[in-house]
Amino acid sequence: MTNKKTFAIRNSIKSPDVKEIRRKLNVTQKEFANLINSSIKTVEKWEMSDMEIKGPIVTLIKMLNIYPEFIMNFRIHDNKYPLRLWYMFKDEICTIIDVDEKNGKVEIYNYTNDLIFRAFGHNEYPNYEEYQGFIESRCFPKSRDNLKTYLRELDIPFYEPLMIIEKTLGRMADDEFWIRMERHNSYDKTEK
Repeated sequence: MTNKKTFAIRNSIKSPDVKEIRRKLNVTQKEFANLINSSIKTVEKWEMSDMEIKGPIVTLIKMLNIYPEFIMNFRIHDNKYPLRLWYMFKDEICTIIDVDEKNGKVEIYNYTNDLIFRAFGHNEYPNYEEYQGFIESRCFPKSRDNLKTYLRELDIPFYEPLMIIEKTLGRMADDEFWIRMERHNSYDKTEK
């Protein structure tokens, strides 16, 4: 008996396998290319030729065939509210936060299971006050020495956490998290 680890995954796939997984996932060639971090031309080539396709895509397609709902963990949802914050760790999306400041509403989408990397930890449904606390936690404190000087350097007229985040990206000296902001004039106003 050998200690060699083997896996129940075939060595290659063919065009029908790629077409079938796209059909099963209900995605276009472009969306599939985006999902697998490949080019549309590569997906087109796989689907048009009769060649054997090898490499990590074989394992990924096997996994997606078994767990097609898995891609829902990575789908970026349409904006629900006019303000969208992307809470990032380096270049990884951790949490997307949609905010309706006018009506005090917040909806989040987590893209990691690691609570340390989530904007609100285990809290899946933060309220507006918790959102404000999170924003303040990504800024220098209001009690900071020489606060007015620092605000002037940032060209901010007064202490407003969201304005500070816009200038500093919510970066802190002791971590690698940051926040990207998007404001949208139109958004889906339907309520759940």
